[in-house]
Amino acid sequence: MSTPTGPANGLPVRMPRPRQPGRHRRPEPVVAPEGAPVLVLAVPGVPSGTVRGLAEEVVSIARSELPGLDARIGYADGDDEEFPALRSVLAQAAAEHSARASAVAAATDGGEDTPQESAEQPPRPRLQDAPPAVVVPLLAGPDSAQMRRIRQAVLAGGSGAELTDVLGPHPLLAEGVHVRLSEAGLARADRARLFTVATAADGIILAAMGGEEAVQAAGITGMLLAARLAVPVLAAGLDEDGSVTRAAAQLREAGAQQLALAPCLIGPEIPEGLLESASKEADCPAAEPLGSYTAVGRLVASTYAAKLGIAQRPQQGAPAH
Repeated sequence: MSTPTGPANGLPVRMPRPRQPGRHRRPEPVVAPEGAPVLVLAVPGVPSGTVRGLAEEVVSIARSELPGLDARIGYADGDDEEFPALRSVLAQAAAEHSARASAVAAATDGGEDTPQESAEQPPRPRLQDAPPAVVVPLLAGPDSAQMRRIRQAVLAGGSGAELTDVLGPHPLLAEGVHVRLSEAGLARADRARLFTVATAADGIILAAMGGEEAVQAAGITGMLLAARLAVPVLAAGLDEDGSVTRAAAQLREAGAQQLALAPCLIGPEIPEGLLESASKEADCPAAEPLGSYTAVGRLVASTYAAKLGIAQRPQQGAPAH
């Protein structure tokens, strides 16, 4: 029994471990470099309150992954008021970037000293000749139509912003699809757990949007998902007539009896009612899209960082480089 002054009976007191010096020290948290471009999340689809909430949550996760990050949201079909258009967000970022550059030039010409870093904190890395913004599409896989709209908005503004690739395929997307399936009662949460789910699917249709290229990319994520669930997974185009139905028939011919439709999609890019319609055609239940699952925000941050060559701590589920 413990006393107010410490443990009774001479029990040892647990003391915090001292921080290890040298190469075994835990690395300092990664922060956004000084002068880093604005991260602009390009949101496809029809804007709505639900879409805005999803985008804000993704941006919040990205900021937590890279502290100090200036992250904003631009809508491919925005109206510049409640839902700021991507083009206007980029124009504002470019104007701010130009103003900062002018202020730095004026300070340098005037002989002013640059602010000194705190002695208690390491200096933040700086980026030279960085663009005013880096645009990250909120897309899990390739979608030529959506990317064309986003690219046109980036180029039309003349802001000098740079556009990254889409977020997938990636192991973290397979993790996210697995979680959504388990939340719907269509898969076990963990293969290592010694229990079964009566409604668990024995065949998964992994739905993508964006044509054949998108289906092929989803197929890579599907292989990772199949390894996690130990069930067959086939990718199909949600926006391609008959694609989901054909995948369902193929899985049933292979012996699957309980199918599930799993979107390898974030959500805003899916036209209203399309997922429900595909679920009825395939005669199987569907999981929710990835939405604001943590891995999506982490991938947004890592995609931005990779574009700028910023080193980040390795992500769980992704190989360290």
